[in-house]
Amino acid sequence: MAAAGVAAAVTAALAAGAGPAAAGPAPAAEASRAEAKTVEVEIPGPEHGTAAGSGHTYIPADGRDRPAPRLSAREAAADGEVTKVIDNGSTADRLDVVVVGDGYTAAELAQFHTDAKEKWAEVGAVEPYTTYQNLFNLWTVDAVSHSSGVSGDPDQATVRDTALGSYFWCDDIERLLCIDQTKVDSYVARVPEADLVIVLANSTKYGGAGYNEPSETLGYEGISTASAANDRSGQVAIHETGHSLGKLADEYFYPGYPGYEQYTGPEPGDSNISTLTADRMAAQRAKWHRWLGEESPDGGTIGAYEGGGYFVKGLYRPTDNSLMRVLGKPFNLPGTEAMIAGFYRHATVATAVTPTDRTLRARHTAKVSVPRLAGVDATQLAVRWSLDGKELKRFAGRTEVRVSELGLKLWDFRKHRLSVTVVDRTASVRDPEIAGNLRATVVWAVRL
Repeated sequence: MAAAGVAAAVTAALAAGAGPAAAGPAPAAEASRAEAKTVEVEIPGPEHGTAAGSGHTYIPADGRDRPAPRLSAREAAADGEVTKVIDNGSTADRLDVVVVGDGYTAAELAQFHTDAKEKWAEVGAVEPYTTYQNLFNLWTVDAVSHSSGVSGDPDQATVRDTALGSYFWCDDIERLLCIDQTKVDSYVARVPEADLVIVLANSTKYGGAGYNEPSETLGYEGISTASAANDRSGQVAIHETGHSLGKLADEYFYPGYPGYEQYTGPEPGDSNISTLTADRMAAQRAKWHRWLGEESPDGGTIGAYEGGGYFVKGLYRPTDNSLMRVLGKPFNLPGTEAMIAGFYRHATVATAVTPTDRTLRARHTAKVSVPRLAGVDATQLAVRWSLDGKELKRFAGRTEVRVSELGLKLWDFRKHRLSVTVVDRTASVRDPEIAGNLRATVVWAVRL
C-alpha cells in the first residue's frame, strides 16, 4: 500500500493529540463507508504543538446532514452573491480560488469579505505564493447563515443554523472542522472554473480540515477549512494546499505507534517522500536528487531525513521540518518546485490581448498580456517573438509588436505565422519535465 493511503483512520487518542494514526480500515468498513458517501479528510495537528497534521479519518460527505438554514426574505436576498476580489485575468488563464464563509449572518457579510482578504494575505505571504500571486484570482461567495458562528464552538453541545453546516468536534475530534460538501458545492458552482476552495468559519477556535480529493463535478483540486479569526488555522489551510495543489505527501510520522515502525512497501509516487537514502537517490538520479546539498528555506540542507509518510523508518523526507511536517515553516525546495508545478496546471503566463481568430494586417498590433512575478523570481519571465519559426531577437521582452515592424515585403501576400512564447526561467524548478510546462505560446496569422 502506498504511504499516502496508509493512515486511513485515526484513533480517539490521536484525535486528542495523544497519539498517532490507527491502521487502515478492514474491507468491510471500506464498503460501509462507500455506501454512506464518506470522504477522507486530514486532521490538523494539536493547537499547542508543532505537527502540521494528525493523520486522516473518514467522515460523512454531507456532514451532519442538517437541513438548509431557515432564512428570512431579507437574508435570502443577500445569499449567493459572487464577488471577484482579486482580478488578475480570465478564469481560463488564472488559478481561481473561491472563498465561502460559514456562520456569517447577512449583517456580517462585510466582516466575511474582510476575513477572506486577510486569510488570503496569509497564504500570499508564503513562497511560492508570494512570487506567483499574480497568477491567482480570488473570489468570494456570500453564504448567508441564520446563526452567527458555527456548531461546536465554544463547546460540543453548541449547535448553530448555518449555510454550510460547519462543525467542530467532527468525528469526536475537537479541532476537526468539517462541512457539508454538497452545500459547499452549491455555492462554489456559482463561480466559473473554481480550482481551489477555502471555507472560512466565523470563529476564533483553532481548527480546520483538508478535503484533498479533486471534485468530480466541479473540477476543483480540494477544499481547505479554517477558522477565520485563528492564525494557526491559516497555516493548516496552507499545508492542505500542499496536498491539493502540490500533490505532496505528509512528512510527519508516528513514533511509538504499532504499525508505523517500518515502511516495507514500494517506492511511493509522491515527489517528497522516498525509500531511497541520499546516496542511492543521487546514484539513481531519482526524486529530489537535483536539490541534494542545497540550503532550504525551511532550515538546513536538502538530504534524506528518515521518517515521513507516517512511518518512522523506511521512508525519507527532503528536510527536517518543512510545512508538510511543521506548521509555521515554509515549503522546502522540492515542495516549492511541486507547488509551482501545481500553479501551472491551472494558470498561464501568456494571454492573447489581440484576438487570434483572425488574420492580422499591416495596421494591426499583436499584443500579449504577461503577469508580473514578485519576490525572488521577479525578472525570470522571458518573452520571445518568432516569425515562421525564426526568432526575432530585436523584439525580446516586448509584449506587443506591430505587423508593420516585421519587415514583410510589399509583394509578399502569403500568410505568415507570428508567435510569442513566454518562459518562466525560475531557479526554483530544476526538474526538466516540470520546467517544460512553465511556458506558454500565442500564435497569430499575419500578412500585408
